[in-house]
Amino acid sequence: MRYIDLHCDTLTAACGRGVAVDDRRLQAGAAQLNESECAAQCFAIFTEGDSAANDFFGCLAFYEKCVNDGKFIPVLNGADLGRCIKSGGTGAILTVENLGFLEDIARLGELYSAGVRMASLVWNNENKFAYPNLIFGADGAPIFSARESRGLKPAGRAAVEMLDKLKIIVDVSHLSDGGADEILSGRKIPAVASHSGAAGACRVSRNLTDVLIKKIADCGGVIGIYYCKDFLGDGDTFARVLAHLQHIINVGGEGVVALGSDFDGIPAPPGLETCEKVPALFEYLQARGISAATLEKLCYKNFARVFEEVCG
Repeated sequence: MRYIDLHCDTLTAACGRGVAVDDRRLQAGAAQLNESECAAQCFAIFTEGDSAANDFFGCLAFYEKCVNDGKFIPVLNGADLGRCIKSGGTGAILTVENLGFLEDIARLGELYSAGVRMASLVWNNENKFAYPNLIFGADGAPIFSARESRGLKPAGRAAVEMLDKLKIIVDVSHLSDGGADEILSGRKIPAVASHSGAAGACRVSRNLTDVLIKKIADCGGVIGIYYCKDFLGDGDTFARVLAHLQHIINVGGEGVVALGSDFDGIPAPPGLETCEKVPALFEYLQARGISAATLEKLCYKNFARVFEEVCG
């Protein structure tokens, strides 16, 4: 089964470790992705904090070298994505996790020109744009039972407006409930949660409430279900992915589900240690009653629709 994965940290991990992007010690290395029939992988450039511009542009240069060396097939529009789905090989969609490094949102145009097609405002720490959906206690540990209600900051609202104008997909993963609600309420352009889960299946603040799931569905967006054990909940990894899938479908319908592994950004989940195990997940889902039509929507059709609508 061909599939699209909405989020991994493999590009950033390879750049940071000084290894090739097809190194098999990575969870989602280029060779493994191709072998697992991944049609397109969204590769995030991840930065932490507000002063990481050098980290971002250094990783961007690493990505561009990978493209020039033929490691990736760059995907910039729906036609590119369609070819990857049909022809084999793995396409690369460049994304940004945490725009906090950006001093001036006018530079978002540079990111678009460099190939960025999806971006999130924030990671786990407050920045100039927004608040995260994790609240930390005095000891620095996250309080997973607490939810953040504060909305976007003025710069965040301006950034979302600019992203929409540039036709860069807005990603609400890691964003506070208030910020996500502000973006999604009445929205007409699809937005995504590239790597998230359902709070109704595992009640941690990193997962989406039913209200937010419904609002993502209402704007035509999708939710990439991740494989992170801390947020899926206790139990067999495949069974927990299925639980989140079923809950999201029950709330938002089959058109809102997608995959967003978070490979190379999470500890190896048992049974899904690398992308090579993803086909076994699909076999499991089918054996548990997920229809072929639903599986196709989950694997690639839903996100392909969003990508073509937003990015052209």
